[in-house]
Amino acid sequence: MQVWPGEAYPLGATYDGAGTNFAVFTEAADRVELCLLHDDGSETAVELRESDAFVRHAYLPGVMPGQRYGFRVHGPYDPARGLRCNSAKLLLDPYAKAVSGRVRWGEEVYGYHFGAPERRNDLDSAPHTMTSVVINPYFDWGDDRPPRTDYHHAVIYEAHVKGLTMRHPDLPEELRGTYAGLAHPAVIEHLTKLGVTALELMPVHQFVNDHRLVDMGLNNYWGYNTIGFFAPHNAYASWGDRGQQVLEFKSAVRALHEAGIEVILDVVYNHTAEGNHLGPTLSFKGLDNPSYYRLTDDPRYYMDTTGTGNSLLMRSPHVLQLIMDSLRYWVTEMHVDGFRFDLAATLARQFHEVDRLSSFFDLVQQDPVVSQVKLIAEPWDVGEGGYQVGNFPPLWTEWNGKYRDTVRDLWRGEPRALAEFASRLTGSSDLYQDDGRRPLASINFVTCHDGFTLHDLVAYNDKHNQANGEDGRDGESHNRSWNCGAEGHTDDPGVLELRARQMRNFVATLMLSQGVPMISHGDEFARSQRGNNNAYCQDNEISWVRWPEGEHDLLEFTRAMVWLRRDHPVFRRRRFFHGRPVEGTHDELSDIAWFTPEGGEMTQRDWNSAQASALSVFLNGNAISEPGPRGERICDDSFLLMFNASPEPLEFLVPVNHGRQWQVVVDTARPEGVPPGTGAKVAAGERITLPDRSLTVLQRPA
Repeated sequence: MQVWPGEAYPLGATYDGAGTNFAVFTEAADRVELCLLHDDGSETAVELRESDAFVRHAYLPGVMPGQRYGFRVHGPYDPARGLRCNSAKLLLDPYAKAVSGRVRWGEEVYGYHFGAPERRNDLDSAPHTMTSVVINPYFDWGDDRPPRTDYHHAVIYEAHVKGLTMRHPDLPEELRGTYAGLAHPAVIEHLTKLGVTALELMPVHQFVNDHRLVDMGLNNYWGYNTIGFFAPHNAYASWGDRGQQVLEFKSAVRALHEAGIEVILDVVYNHTAEGNHLGPTLSFKGLDNPSYYRLTDDPRYYMDTTGTGNSLLMRSPHVLQLIMDSLRYWVTEMHVDGFRFDLAATLARQFHEVDRLSSFFDLVQQDPVVSQVKLIAEPWDVGEGGYQVGNFPPLWTEWNGKYRDTVRDLWRGEPRALAEFASRLTGSSDLYQDDGRRPLASINFVTCHDGFTLHDLVAYNDKHNQANGEDGRDGESHNRSWNCGAEGHTDDPGVLELRARQMRNFVATLMLSQGVPMISHGDEFARSQRGNNNAYCQDNEISWVRWPEGEHDLLEFTRAMVWLRRDHPVFRRRRFFHGRPVEGTHDELSDIAWFTPEGGEMTQRDWNSAQASALSVFLNGNAISEPGPRGERICDDSFLLMFNASPEPLEFLVPVNHGRQWQVVVDTARPEGVPPGTGAKVAAGERITLPDRSLTVLQRPA
């Protein structure tokens, strides 16, 4: 076999049409072998003799796409110094663009012996581990263009590749649970009719099913256990894992873009699947353990701010390069439109504390590619000081956990929730205004993959996670949920009616709030996980979306609310409300006003009342301060939002000075929610009775 010196950049395996360049970083190694793997189980080893700045490299003419490979690293195995090199372990390329196979768990993939953790394990891992794959980078994107949907037009739909498509009745069996299933016209039609502009995919980076879960007969279904930051997860491919998964993912992105739907990836750059000091040796640990991971003062052990056993070393230039190269790859080569960063507070831990100005954020800010896509933070981790909602840099948006908690509290009847609810409804200025961000920095959600579904939020007081095999110790115990009078399944018509009304309340509140709404897949037709609020290991009917037959009342209501929002800019403003008349709009009324049910303007005493659970909000469509894209004035209808979160019916007075004639356009007390154009007419000064726990919206033409 011919071996040429090759180049140190780019890292990974790069096919150029005639052969492949291989490059891998390791400062810890004495010697590195590139192993080409053959289908008969044999391998051809090529020593990487060239080294530039600790990058070992070679070019192999004739090595083509589909070739499986791995690395064997010869060097010190000295855990007391943080070094875990072991040439018996076949290692994945950190820059692999595709991964073949899966881990077959056994002692072979660990660097130590189970009975004696201090002893090095020299069992060969090659027959038991995954392998890297050389891919063909060429793909016909045609006239693909990123939709580039502005945040104020965005409606995000969080979904799992397999969970969304596994039980869709219109998908062929072979496409269910795959990237190709996402691209199927039936799935795309559902998303477009719903009004979705962005599909936020739970992890599709190559991940590993944990040894513990496999032994229990379960899987890491959610996928927050990454081992390959460049490779699409191979189990979601319908027709092969020798690079076909790359083509299939690209085809799905192209089809979604054609429908005007952006693709956002939920990414896990805070830790890897190699776990703690007792975890397997699959890639980074064997290549250069102290360069990739945060180690404690005793280098045998790992710092863990993620709850998974390890945390990546965010002050290492090689880790930062890996992350930035990965992000750019997914934008430039895979055409994705943004990222949601799991446990993003960990990315800010340059040393110990969470640092807004850490190197990672500096790199993102100045990067000409990554800075231009959607960047969404999950603004917390499990480490000390890890809850950082509202504290990310101005370029970022955030999953607003305070929005979720406050909206849940209001509708379940918690006291003293009204004042904070007002802030969350209007874009959370208390969190985002001081650092120059806008309401659109708030990604609003009531439910997501982590926790109860919308149905279960109103059907269970307690989690029911028995299927996870952890005796109920896993999952959040304080869910801010309310079962409406019966735990779980019931035939009581009163309870069922109240649950349906509460689900409409949550959907309506989400779509009427300033910020960017996010829907969790299946919530639009009341998907249930049978009370499991931590279904991370349930790759089965508990987690898979069960698609309804025919039309569904909640689906119709959700569609109507999404399109009401999309049709009216007053619900998706780009600037915060002023709380006063806006100059230049020729309207003497304030852009927003707050009223008690009796029609009087809210006072401080009203806001502070422990029992206050109802109010009206006037949104002035004639007082939108931000201009349109060409500098034109934006003018919209005005709306009066009436919230009755109390357990009793209440009379609401329509304010006398904010419009003469109104029409009811939303009424969550009715199963159909009031279809467009059929609502009752209401005059100023009239009284409307809102049933307990319901929401009504009145519209006044501009």
